[in-house]
Formats: sequence, structure tokens, C-alpha cells
Amino acid sequence: MKRYRKPIQYVILALVILIGGYAVGRSFFTTSPVLKPGQAAPEFVLADLEGNVHDLESYKGKPLVLNFWGTFCPPCRNEMPALQHEYDKWKDKGLELVGINLSEDRISVQRFAEGVGAYFPILLDRNKKTEKKYGLKEYPTTFFITPDGEIQDIVIGGPMSEEDIDSRIRRLFGE
Repeated sequence: MKRYRKPIQYVILALVILIGGYAVGRSFFTTSPVLKPGQAAPEFVLADLEGNVHDLESYKGKPLVLNFWGTFCPPCRNEMPALQHEYDKWKDKGLELVGINLSEDRISVQRFAEGVGAYFPILLDRNKKTEKKYGLKEYPTTFFITPDGEIQDIVIGGPMSEEDIDSRIRRLFGE
């Protein structure tokens, strides 16, 4: 038995290296869409914290800020109050702001939102399909979408300041 110990260890090591290499290679070389300003925003159909279904089509005709975030993300936490403040400022003029949480459970998301004072609609991307359609690589990522559904601007990373959010919203309204 001792005679076969070393060869078995080498075989196991080779398998671990092959499987690990495959996993790393897949993560580096899988392609997801890279969205750019001027392109149409991908459709989504997601439920909010109360179970109501939202889709991109229902926001057509209004400027939309679409913010992808997670409770695990410090910059996401830091920019939530600024997003809420700007939403409060612009919602009477027709602005829509929607947060899309990245596959976390409803109770954790609800507690987080209440804790940071975020009361705009928050949708749950349970299966990460929407995250993949939008090609997310970093959190938070925010899309500024024109009333006709075209991506006007994309901000990757954060946190954004109120002034930065405000200037981008002004552009959505053509100001």
C-alpha cells in the first residue's frame, strides 16, 4: 500500500490542478454583455420586496435610475442615502429609481433598506439573470436610462455623491 501512496497523491494533485484551472479559466473567459451608453437597456421582470412584479417596459416614458447593489457592499451602503435624497427631490418630476439587489434573501434586503433609509422600489434578482444581462462586474453599478429606454450613462463602482447623481439626473431630463 505504501508503494502506491505517492502515485495516488500525484494523481489527486493533478486532478485538483485541472479542476481549479478549469474553474479559473471559465471565470476569466466567459463572456457577458458589455453595455454601453446609447444601447437599449435589457428587459427585466423582477419581484419587489412585497412580491409585486416590475418590468422595464412599465418604466418606459420616464427617466429611470437603475442601481444594482448588495448588502455586502460598503460603497452600496454609503450611496443609498444620496440616492434616496435625489429620488425624493426628482420623483414629482417623473423620475423613477429602482434598486436591484443581487440574489440575497428578502428579509436581509428589507432590513438593510430600512437601516439605510432606502424607500424607493427594491427588486430581487434571485437567479442573477438580470445581473448577467446587464454585464455586472462590480458593485454598485448604476444605469441612467432615458424615457425611451436607452442607456445614457453607466457608473461602475461608488459611492456616488449627491452632486454626481444630481448632475446625471439633470442630463436625463435634458437640463
